[in-house]
Amino acid sequence: MYPTRASAGVHVELPRREPAVWGGDVPGPWSDAELEAYEQRGYATVEGLLSPAEVAADLAELHRLRSEPMLADDERAIRERDSDQVRSVFEVHRISDRLRALAHDPRLVDRARQILGTDVYIHQSRVNYKPGYGGNGFYWHSDFETWHSEDGMPAMRALSVSIALTDNHATNGPLMIMPGSHHGFVPCPGQTPDDHHRVSLRAQQVGTPGPALVRRLADRHGIDAITGPAGSATFFDSNCMHGSGDNITPYDRANVFIVYNSVKNTLVAPYGAPKPRPAHIASRDFTPVP
Repeated sequence: MYPTRASAGVHVELPRREPAVWGGDVPGPWSDAELEAYEQRGYATVEGLLSPAEVAADLAELHRLRSEPMLADDERAIRERDSDQVRSVFEVHRISDRLRALAHDPRLVDRARQILGTDVYIHQSRVNYKPGYGGNGFYWHSDFETWHSEDGMPAMRALSVSIALTDNHATNGPLMIMPGSHHGFVPCPGQTPDDHHRVSLRAQQVGTPGPALVRRLADRHGIDAITGPAGSATFFDSNCMHGSGDNITPYDRANVFIVYNSVKNTLVAPYGAPKPRPAHIASRDFTPVP
């Protein structure tokens, strides 16, 4: 349904074939109005989801992981393209007991289940560090385009949660989302190279839309900068067009990302890559979160 990564082929936006909110009888904390807003905009932010004490403990854990000796040569630790600084650490719910507890927290999981309409499993977890004076950004992209092409995710029945462990200001490289962009699928040109993840997690090239299309999407949907205090959590659809800028301010930005996928949307063979990405990036353990 979503052809992409072809050297010649579809280069126009395709209609989405499934809802963002799946409904059903799964209870949860979202109100009907909140679910409707999520369906329309593709994201929702919950301020104060974590207490100040939880934020402090989780942030300390992020700092510990960043300097953890066992991760020095581990492929789960991704470094900046122009320095040796750690940019991201993947599979943190398996590396850290504290972040595993966060990924299993009912305040996150119940909201994900309610949106996706089923039990969920953890497709991916990571921490993104964006230190002051040089944390690099992430170019515009749809996660689903990558997860579909390189991981074999069949449908748009997944979501991410970005948990802010530092204050996210308009100036320190916050997450930016084009609200409503999740209603259309944007194919991307270029065939996927072997082991593309070794390059793309530092600076993505294949799997991103061209500048003219980004401009059309931004003109149509606008751009929302997701700001707020530490402890906030933003839930956003797998197909939202999003990105973030560099952080040249003195103020660090650090977020934990947990990706929940429906147990009815488990991975198959990649649709646009020679082989699946490693399990620490795209889990093939489909055990539901209890």
